[in-house]
Amino acid sequence: PMHFVGLDLAWGEKNQTGVAAIDADGRLLHVGRAQDDTAIIDAIAPFTADDCLVAFDAPLIVNNATGHRPAETAFNRDFARFDAGARPAFAEKPELRNPRAARLAAALDLDMNPASGAARKAIEVYPHPATVVLFELDKTLKYKRGPFGDRQRELLKLMTFIEELDDATPRLRANRSVAWVELRRRVEAATKSVQLDRDEDPVDAVLCAYIALYWYHRPDDVTIYGDFETGYIVTPSLSPDLQPAPRRR
Repeated sequence: PMHFVGLDLAWGEKNQTGVAAIDADGRLLHVGRAQDDTAIIDAIAPFTADDCLVAFDAPLIVNNATGHRPAETAFNRDFARFDAGARPAFAEKPELRNPRAARLAAALDLDMNPASGAARKAIEVYPHPATVVLFELDKTLKYKRGPFGDRQRELLKLMTFIEELDDATPRLRANRSVAWVELRRRVEAATKSVQLDRDEDPVDAVLCAYIALYWYHRPDDVTIYGDFETGYIVTPSLSPDLQPAPRRR
């Protein structure tokens, strides 16, 4: 059986990583958090024993010393106007000299080349642009920072969109997961930003896993920005009809 794993990977082992796993039918089998590399590997062990596609929201291949990777430059041309631009990943950042995502991919024996036919692969993804494409947004949802009430409202909006993927192709059956329902209850009951900080990572991880599932089922509807040599980002393809929100002058 094929599994699709999403990791909203923290920069370092001191911060939490969001973890999610989906099967080929779109059932959400796991959603939660993990801390260090060992805990991450343990959490996804049931889903990485056989064929799998592990989607990292974190730089996987970083060979440039400074500046943007070609992947980010190309990607930002399409997505920056939707507020979904990617920050530059470069090797002079100490944490990217030997990227954590690549270390985990190696530990799990995953092929990082998006063009390979390997049955066990790792890919780099980015949830923000995926939300723009999948949910036809004119700008990204602002659940990462800002006033608590705004963040909570935007995160719940994102969770509702994810639940509505039950009607999408491919399907994602989030609502049938007890862990997801509990996650939603926690976000609804939250009263301060630190609680949202804790719960947004698993939500992002579900999106990462869904991007992997989407690519598996709809390879022609995905764009790979960049390449294996210089680094790449996989994301559902932006429709030419989609327009960004008008900018205030």
